[in-house]
Amino acid sequence: MLRLEKRPNPSRFWNYATPVLAVVLTMVAGGLMFALLGKNPVEAIRTIFWDPLFGEFAWYFRGQLLVKAGPLILIAVGLSLGFRAGIWNIGAEGQYMMGAIFGAAAGLALYPADNRLIFPLMVVAGALGGWIWAMIPAILRTRFRTNEILVSLLLVYVAQSILASMALGALRNPEGGGFPGSRNLSQWASSANPELIAGTGMHWGVVAAFASVIAAYILLQRHILGFQIRLAGQAPRAARFAGVSPNRLVLLCMGISGALAGLAGLFEVTGPAGQISIDFAQGYGFTAIIVAFLGRLNPVGILLAGLLMALTYVGGDNASTNLGLPAASIQAFQGMLLFFLLAVDLLSNYRIRPSRKEAA
Repeated sequence: MLRLEKRPNPSRFWNYATPVLAVVLTMVAGGLMFALLGKNPVEAIRTIFWDPLFGEFAWYFRGQLLVKAGPLILIAVGLSLGFRAGIWNIGAEGQYMMGAIFGAAAGLALYPADNRLIFPLMVVAGALGGWIWAMIPAILRTRFRTNEILVSLLLVYVAQSILASMALGALRNPEGGGFPGSRNLSQWASSANPELIAGTGMHWGVVAAFASVIAAYILLQRHILGFQIRLAGQAPRAARFAGVSPNRLVLLCMGISGALAGLAGLFEVTGPAGQISIDFAQGYGFTAIIVAFLGRLNPVGILLAGLLMALTYVGGDNASTNLGLPAASIQAFQGMLLFFLLAVDLLSNYRIRPSRKEAA
């Protein structure tokens, strides 16, 4: 029999090897799942991971990588700050939607004005929308000790209802023939978030994602707040003795993650999505949780993990189109990555040993 023995100190080797091993195990398990669905597993894995980068139409898919990676990285960076401090914001998807709603509403209130300040105003409104939505579970935790996991998650479904009501009501395009959805913000010059470099998928949301990685790295490595975040997560009692206010940290981390999720929603609604619609939410807020953990809650790791997860989005769409894989199987494939990541993460803190009787 085998047993798990806690390591005196986390293994540095497994800390870096865990994401790689999780990806490999996901490929193996995913291949078995695709085989059960009657598809060639090698062809399916190649279509997901290889073709978007080096296939015949890689020139198109490569541009889509940054489009998908931008919101994932932006949201995951914000979530990682809270996760490091032991603050679990699971409702980034709701904050993403509210950021899009607030930003779109601010812009459409000024339609059809032609002014360069409208887009910056929408950016501020988007961040504010995400921040407000994140403050609800933050304040409830600090004042009433409610569980931020449950509150933030349940607020996702409230945000979905608000999104649907906006698409069907207050923000619906009056010239849309009665169909749900707002005006197309990507076609209005004052609110558009176009590609900055043609064919690359680079828009202002991607720029903001890269900037957030740099800012988070500096915060965690060079700023006193970053030290307090790391200390609160690793040694909560020591953090309190050091004068770190748990309530202040909750408000800061939840506020930052909410604002970044709101920004991601704003950049999406003014760019790739183009409008507020019933099906605007794409699950980026939930997938960003996988990205955060796959990147080991490290900003640079999150950047790489975001690109990898974007590859599964783009390659998954390609596999669904060319191989006929169900969309649900691609979502299950992404879920496997989180499962194996959490499973093999035990190797960082525990070592496998034979039971004491066998050892004797």
